[in-house]
Amino acid sequence: QVQLVESGGGSVQAGGSLRLSCVASGSISSINDMGWYRQAPGKQRELVATITRGSATRYADSVKGRFTISRDNAKNTVYLQMNSLKPEDTAVYYCKADVIRMGFVVRSAYWGQGTQVTVSS
Repeated sequence: QVQLVESGGGSVQAGGSLRLSCVASGSISSINDMGWYRQAPGKQRELVATITRGSATRYADSVKGRFTISRDNAKNTVYLQMNSLKPEDTAVYYCKADVIRMGFVVRSAYWGQGTQVTVSS
């Protein structure tokens, strides 16, 4: 099996910063795309940022210039540096990874359990 564990969430005031981490572990052969998504109360889950194995990145317009996604392939870890946080960034943030498990050739998507980010005004 594969597990994704997020950390780094918390409560900050507007304008502050947080850094989220997500570590993938288990029976992993390789990880392709990794990403961060978020879900605010009463809203659908939305993409925040994604990064390919070769470190090509994509961001939601709402976070461009404020958030930076990065990864460490050797550690199966993806990060999200969040600066200039706004109250509208408040949500549960989820990590996602497209994983090829050992002994398999097909990718499967795995999700973390989520970490709460709360930004107060």
